[in-house]
Amino acid sequence: MNSYIILLIIAAYFGLLLLIASITGKKGSGNEAFFLGNRKSPWYIVALGMIGTSISGVTFVSVPGMVRGMDMTYMQMVFGFFFGYIIVAKVLLPLYYRLNLTSIYTYLESRMGNRAYKTGASFFLLSKTIGAAARLYLVVLILQTYVFAAWNIPFGVTVAGSILLIWLYTYRGGVKTIIWTDTLQTICFIAMLIVIIWQVKDVMHTDSRGLVQTLIDSPHFRIFEFSDWHSTQHFVKQFLSGIFIVIVMTGLDQDMMQKNLSCKTLKESQKNMYWYGFAFTPVNFLFLSLGVLLLTLAGRLNIALPALNDDILPMYCTSGILGESILIFFTIGIIAAAFSSADSALTALTTTFCVDILGIHKEEAQKAKKTRLKVHLLISVLFALIIIIFKAINNRSVIDAIYVIASYTYGPLLGLFSFGLFTRMVPRDKLVPYICIASPVICYVADKLVFAYTGYRFGYEILMINGLLTFMGLWLATSKTKK
Repeated sequence: MNSYIILLIIAAYFGLLLLIASITGKKGSGNEAFFLGNRKSPWYIVALGMIGTSISGVTFVSVPGMVRGMDMTYMQMVFGFFFGYIIVAKVLLPLYYRLNLTSIYTYLESRMGNRAYKTGASFFLLSKTIGAAARLYLVVLILQTYVFAAWNIPFGVTVAGSILLIWLYTYRGGVKTIIWTDTLQTICFIAMLIVIIWQVKDVMHTDSRGLVQTLIDSPHFRIFEFSDWHSTQHFVKQFLSGIFIVIVMTGLDQDMMQKNLSCKTLKESQKNMYWYGFAFTPVNFLFLSLGVLLLTLAGRLNIALPALNDDILPMYCTSGILGESILIFFTIGIIAAAFSSADSALTALTTTFCVDILGIHKEEAQKAKKTRLKVHLLISVLFALIIIIFKAINNRSVIDAIYVIASYTYGPLLGLFSFGLFTRMVPRDKLVPYICIASPVICYVADKLVFAYTGYRFGYEILMINGLLTFMGLWLATSKTKK
C-alpha cells in the first residue's frame, strides 16, 4: 500500500473536519457557543456524536482484543450501561437543567460549599487530563508505528501535529463544533468497523449466515458468567458496575454532560440519552464479535497472535492478512475513534478550568473569551507534554496503572453527588477535600490487603466502595445545619 495514499486520505479527512469547524464557528464563537452550543444542539446529532466520545481509539483496539482473556462477558457490563443511562436521564439531567448549569460541578457549591465545589472540579480535571492524554498517546503510538514511521517522522512531530489539528477545529466553536465533528467521526469509525468485519468474512470464505454461525459456534461466544463469584466477570459484579460506571463517567462527567446540556430542552436531552444508551449496546457487540472472528481466523490459518491483546487488531490490519487496503480503513477508524474522544475531553477540560477554577463568568464577555482561548491552548500543550512523557517512560503497564488511578478519582464524585441528592445534610466544607482524598487511598490499601490475605482482587466494584466511603465520611462530617 502506497504510504502517500494513506497520508492523502488522512489530510482529506482532517480537511473535512476543519471545514465543519469553519462553518459552525462563523455562526458564533463566543463562550456560550463554546461551552453549551447556545443550547440549540439537535438531540439526535448529540446522541450519535456521544457514541464516538465514549468509544475512544483505545476501545477500538482493546475491546476486540479483550475477547481472548474474558470472552464476550464485557456485554454484561454493557447491559448495565443502558440502565445507568436511564438513571442519568431521570435523576441528574432534570437537576442540571433546573439549575441552568454550564459546569455540572457548580451544583456542589450551592449544595455544600466552595471547597466541595473546587474539590469535585479538581478531581475531574485530574482524571480527565491524565486519562484523555493516555488514550491519545496509545493511538498516536499506533499511528507512528504503523503509518508515519515509514516517512521517518519523529514521534514528537506526530504528537504535535495531532494536537494541533484537534486544537484547530475546536478552539472557536467548542461544543457547537464537536457535536457535528463527533457525529462525522462516529459514522466513520462504525463504517470502518463494519468494513473490517466484512473483510474478515471474505478471508474466511463464508457468507453472512456462515459468519453468524461461526460466532455462535466459537467457545469465546460466552456472554454470561454466573458460576464463579470470585471472578471479576461474574454477572452481578459486571452488571452493577456497568450501572455505576455510567452514572459517574457520564452523569458526573463534564465531558459527557456538556453535550447533553447543549440540547434545547430537558425533554430533548433525555431523548438523546435514551437513544444513545440503546445504540451503545449493538456497537460494543460488533467490537466483541470482531474479536471472536479474529481469534477464529487465527486458529484456522495458524497465525501466531501477539502477546498483548491490544496488538491483535493492529497486527491483522497492518500485516496484509486482511488485504492491503484494510490499513486505510483501520487508520481512518482509529483516528475517528481517538479524536472524537480527545476533542470532547479538551473542550470539557477548558470549560471546567475556566468556569470552576477561574470563574470567568464574572468577567466581561470579551475578556472572558480571551481567557478561554488561552486556557484552551495551554491544555492542548499540556496534552502534548503528557504524551511525550508517556513515550519517554515507554511502558504500557504504566498506562494501565494510570487508568486504574483515574478510575479511583470518580469514586469521590459519586459520593459527593449522592450525598447532595439523597440527603438534606450539609457537611463541614473545610473537611470535604480531606474526605475525598482519603477515600481512594483507603480503597487502594484495602485492595492490597484483601488480595494479600484472601487472594481476592477487587474489580470495578471498587468504584462503588469508594463512593460509599466518601458518602460515609461526609455523613460523619455533617454539621447540624440542614437545607
